[in-house]
Amino acid sequence: MKAKAFIPSDKIIERLQYENPWWNTKEIPSGYKNMSKRLYFNLFYPYVQDTEIKRALVLMGPRRVGKTVMMFHAIDQLIQEKVDPQKIFFVGIDNPIYINLSLEDLLNLCKEAIKAASLEGCYVFFDEIQYLKDWERHLKVLVDSFPNTKFIVSGSAAAALKWHSTESGAGRFTDFMLPPLTFQEFIHLKGKTHIMYEGTITYDNKLIPYHLAKDMEELNREFINYLNFGGYPEVVLSERIQSDMGRYVKNDIVDKVLLRDLPSLYGIKDVQELNRFFSYIAYNTGNEFSYETMSRDSGIQKDTLKKYLEYLEAAFLIKVLNKLDSKAKQLKRITSFKVYLTNSSLRTALFSPVSELDSDMGNIVETAILSQWMHRENLNLHYARWKDKKEGEVDLVLLDEKFFKPAWAVEIKWSNRYFEKPNELQSLLHFCDNNKLSTALVTSINKTGNVTMQNINLCFIPAAIYAYNIGVGTLRRKGVE
Repeated sequence: MKAKAFIPSDKIIERLQYENPWWNTKEIPSGYKNMSKRLYFNLFYPYVQDTEIKRALVLMGPRRVGKTVMMFHAIDQLIQEKVDPQKIFFVGIDNPIYINLSLEDLLNLCKEAIKAASLEGCYVFFDEIQYLKDWERHLKVLVDSFPNTKFIVSGSAAAALKWHSTESGAGRFTDFMLPPLTFQEFIHLKGKTHIMYEGTITYDNKLIPYHLAKDMEELNREFINYLNFGGYPEVVLSERIQSDMGRYVKNDIVDKVLLRDLPSLYGIKDVQELNRFFSYIAYNTGNEFSYETMSRDSGIQKDTLKKYLEYLEAAFLIKVLNKLDSKAKQLKRITSFKVYLTNSSLRTALFSPVSELDSDMGNIVETAILSQWMHRENLNLHYARWKDKKEGEVDLVLLDEKFFKPAWAVEIKWSNRYFEKPNELQSLLHFCDNNKLSTALVTSINKTGNVTMQNINLCFIPAAIYAYNIGVGTLRRKGVE
């Protein structure tokens, strides 16, 4: 008997009705309704509501950071705000049943499923849009054809999506990046915000509002949990997943990106080589590399290495930080650079959890601090390293975009010893002196306070508190309290 060449429309409509239970129940599934909202929801939802600007909203981000859940929370909010549930459509494009159907075909089938006369005033959610070839062209046509319909799409291959949306959807798409959880969101999701309070610190001889810990010991326990398990909402809320991070994060996040998403987007042939290279970077997160040492260690040619780094950064798995010298000058030729995981729990998934006394804690804490700053757009972040009379390094430097001078410098330590022996921070002091910085920040395990050395005020803050406040500051800048 000859197989049919297509799936009947009525079967696809049945699937759409299953994916959109609120058409009948007026509620999203309880599994989604009961999940805590990410703090980023309050930033995302106004873009969903905005129907004045005729643009599609493109929700981007790495795998498993909660994009689908955020879409369902948006649907729930629309229903609560009295939008007709039958004017809200959700389609998971990754379902093979939809292969060979265009976005317009799917839209028409949704319309048929609820016997709608028109699509005016509808909200249409397409999840995992990257599975549709030439999605940006399809979406652009829909935005033009249905000006009174709001389109919201999500996708995991962040940079590829961004590139396509800016190149092909100029003026028609609005991008929204959903990053891995910040430490602040981790504390929020775990229901532990009560261990924080609003106080002040002294920085640059000024009192600055700052969130501090009522119980530093408990906050540090949660910080170590965050380092190991903190990037993904599902992991945070499931001890079962935490007990088998390798299976969940590696198989479901890392492998799908390295073995499927990146090869299909960029035509990578040797996926095992890419996989080995990522493991090498993950193990050495926060270390300085050169193309020569990378090539020697991995056995991969320099040109291929450069492409792999570009691809991994595109997939939001790593962040490359470039070097400054002791006078904060950028080098004309990039010879050395640091590579960080965008999420320290990726390392746990590949290797094993770190403990408070682990020899790798310094690099893991540095990775976690940098990952908090990645949530801010257009930050000109660098590290400094030099060989003048003496060799020196500063972990994190922000260059002012207008004057290309350092706005601040941070030395990231997982140790209290520098609070007792600040004279050992000679590299940081030298850099501040060279660049006329009167204040610098140094992280510790649990010490808070100010010490003046060589006319430079060193502000000591526990790493966990610093990480938490970067998250608070990021959301405040975007208008979320």
